[in-house]
Amino acid sequence: MAASRRRRTAAVAATLAAVALTTGLTTGCSAVDKALDCVRTADAVAESVTDMQQAVENASNDVTQLEEALDSVETNLGNLRDETDNADVGKAVDDLEKAVANVRTSVDNGDTTPDLSPVTDAAGELTKVCTP
Repeated sequence: MAASRRRRTAAVAATLAAVALTTGLTTGCSAVDKALDCVRTADAVAESVTDMQQAVENASNDVTQLEEALDSVETNLGNLRDETDNADVGKAVDDLEKAVANVRTSVDNGDTTPDLSPVTDAAGELTKVCTP
């Protein structure tokens, strides 16, 4: 099950990177900026979501891994939000931050296996933003 999540996360990142590269080759500077924002976001999100998924799987052994993964995700998304000047990408990052915050709330309330589907859904929305 973990392998399928990692493959799905990798597929999202690969799709975003391909769209970003194609967009950058066929359109103007504004689209290139958007594509670069999307690539940065896709890389960070893919890595962070994979870390979160693994931390959830290992939470019964070490809950601190999950907390550390959430901290890392929040930091990465915060940095991306600060770096992007594209409103659509910024909103997608904000949505991801909200999904991660909901996972953190679940963890803070004692849930060691929180539902990560809102995070996956928010990553899917990012894919839509990055599609020309």
